[in-house]
Amino acid sequence: MKRSTIKVWFYVHKWTGLASTLFLLMLCVTGLPLIFHDEIDAIVGEDYDAQLAGAPSAQGGLPLDVMLSQALAQKPDQVPLFMAFSNDSSLLTVTTGPSADAAEADMTLLFLDRATGKAIGPAPSGGIMDVILSLHVDLFLGLPGMLFLGSMGLLFVIALISGAVLYAPFMRRLQFGTLRTRKSQRVKRLDQHNLLGIVTLGWALVVGLTGVINTLADPLTAQWQNGELAAMTAKYAGVAPVAPDQYASLDNAMISAQAALPGRDPQFIAFPGGAFSTGHHYAVFFQGDSPATQFLLTPALIDARNATLTDAGDMPKLNQALMLSKPLHFGDYGGLALKILWALLDLATIWVLWTGVLLWLRREPGRVDRRIDEIATGAMARASS
Repeated sequence: MKRSTIKVWFYVHKWTGLASTLFLLMLCVTGLPLIFHDEIDAIVGEDYDAQLAGAPSAQGGLPLDVMLSQALAQKPDQVPLFMAFSNDSSLLTVTTGPSADAAEADMTLLFLDRATGKAIGPAPSGGIMDVILSLHVDLFLGLPGMLFLGSMGLLFVIALISGAVLYAPFMRRLQFGTLRTRKSQRVKRLDQHNLLGIVTLGWALVVGLTGVINTLADPLTAQWQNGELAAMTAKYAGVAPVAPDQYASLDNAMISAQAALPGRDPQFIAFPGGAFSTGHHYAVFFQGDSPATQFLLTPALIDARNATLTDAGDMPKLNQALMLSKPLHFGDYGGLALKILWALLDLATIWVLWTGVLLWLRREPGRVDRRIDEIATGAMARASS
């Protein structure tokens, strides 16, 4: 590479890194406890899966109509929005709200045991983990906060790529992994920044890209609703939505859905009127039937008036990428060992970000030109070898 090209890459790395570093530090720090959210829930007594011994609610138990009646008996002035299942225990959750299009803040989450029909809980009231999650996801700002963090994630990815481009010619002068401990504090910090940065590069790219995809959840859901979902239910256009007192049997709806998508376990049911359904349908979302596809969801749309199948089909590719990105982002698909690895890589990334901040704060006059010259020298040595 020419010196002018290296200079461009250097400034791309510098300014994309600086623009995103403080927000990435916040995301890494808040992401650390979120990696272990299941274990933390168990410690504080909010892991209901671990407390129930019945058969998985996704596979059987009391009739769904009975479970829905039990839930609505607790909230008689509300309507059902979602019913979610567990593959680990008899836990079944029902989300209710004052109306079908209720805002998330107005929703109520109810916990039931499908083996006995009894209510369990109380539902988590929201504590420090909810605060951390909200800060990590959207800075308490909703969609604008999500999109802003997505832009910071994109800058982070660019900083990673530009750093890798610069690392190769620079390390031409040194053996891989060299830490010049006898040099100045700045040189030692630079070597730590470079080494940990290249070691964690692959993981950081995966987490950064999946984080960017996750921030697009609301727009991607809206696009699916206005596109594929509207096309699947075009014949219902202009028909009045089904009122809650006219809903057909959930059990009959599940039978119709399972006939269309056999051999799969349901993950959740979206009731009519919400973002994941229409005003006329139950949307029954099924998990994939193998370890590789367990996070991919396929919806079956069931007419909420008569419990007959309207259509079933895979979600669009971008929505499938969103489904896969969430577990990959937090490392919660491979057990505790993978979570520990994710946490260690997270800590290493925090150190990379922090040393980057220190290198900039303690910069010296003329240091940028000398740094570019070091990289250019390595590039020329590589070209002549």
